[in-house]
Amino acid sequence: MDVESAKVIAAGIAVGLGAIGPAIGEGVIAGMALSAIGRNPEASNKIMPFMFATMAVAESTAIYALVVALLILFVV
Repeated sequence: MDVESAKVIAAGIAVGLGAIGPAIGEGVIAGMALSAIGRNPEASNKIMPFMFATMAVAESTAIYALVVALLILFVV
């Protein structure tokens, strides 16, 4: 296997594994928030901003994985 093939495979693995955790986390966050809103609809104005903030934090992990994959492809 040559170096370019190894880079592409490593970048694919980095993005693939780096996206699994945030995807599961965002699903759990959304599910819990919707469950809380379903139980107490009046609190939706307090729950939604926190849901969006925590989803943004979870999504940043996937963006870091993308940055690592791009570093593998173009720098290493």
